[in-house]
Amino acid sequence: MNHITILMYCTDQKGIIAAVTNFMHHKEGNITYIDQYVDRPNGAFFMRIESDFIGNSFDLEKFKKSFNDEIGNRFSLNCNFYLKSQKPKMAVFVSKYDHCLYDILAKQQSGELTAEIPFILSNHSDLEIIANRFEIPFYHVPVSKETKANAENMQLNLLKKHEVDFIVLARYMQIVSSKLIDEYSQKIINIHHSFLPAFPGAKPYHSAFDRGVKIIGATSHYVTEELDAGPIIEQDISRVSHLNSIADFIEKGRDLERIVLLRALKLHVNRKVMVYGNKTVVFS
Repeated sequence: MNHITILMYCTDQKGIIAAVTNFMHHKEGNITYIDQYVDRPNGAFFMRIESDFIGNSFDLEKFKKSFNDEIGNRFSLNCNFYLKSQKPKMAVFVSKYDHCLYDILAKQQSGELTAEIPFILSNHSDLEIIANRFEIPFYHVPVSKETKANAENMQLNLLKKHEVDFIVLARYMQIVSSKLIDEYSQKIINIHHSFLPAFPGAKPYHSAFDRGVKIIGATSHYVTEELDAGPIIEQDISRVSHLNSIADFIEKGRDLERIVLLRALKLHVNRKVMVYGNKTVVFS
């Protein structure tokens, strides 16, 4: 059984869904999922389709060529094709916080997060013990103002050597430069608290507590050159009150960070996210 997922978008026009489903039928594919969205103000069409093909003779490259020749060119479709059997390779970047890392490794090991993790990279050595516990290679690449350029070259070499598909910043407390972003456009996923831009700095929970906020939250997004302003994949909130301490704020915030980041990663590896401008279309 060959299970493929296709993500596609183009200018909205008549006949796209019929053409795609008929093509799948003629190729003896069994459609197991189909969903579409039309952005009417911008006249843009988005679709996600999953289909099964039986037999050992299925060739994805031939299928892609045939699809583009018969349908893609006619509708000027922009398409991405994915085989379910090919798990994406995900590099994990961390610093000293371990709450997101533990969740990612546990879910990946249990099979709930369908990705390979070729290595964990950190600008500190504190979390190497966790990598060893899960038997995943760990690379310590210190970063300072003077060594940042060399550190990023080392990171890029590791990413290419391990043929990494995307990166997750699991509370990696360094600003990623354009060198890495350009190489992995829409393939770097970050997580942070949702107090920005009102409460920036090293102690946002303390500032939010002093202000008496009533909700705290977390946001996961794709990284762009504009800091913490990339296309949002997932968000969530938790209510707080005057009864909660700063420690409560931090605990609730870290729980949200774990939950939201994992949701975003599952959406990404299951090919359910399409980036459109600085927004995302997220299929169910």
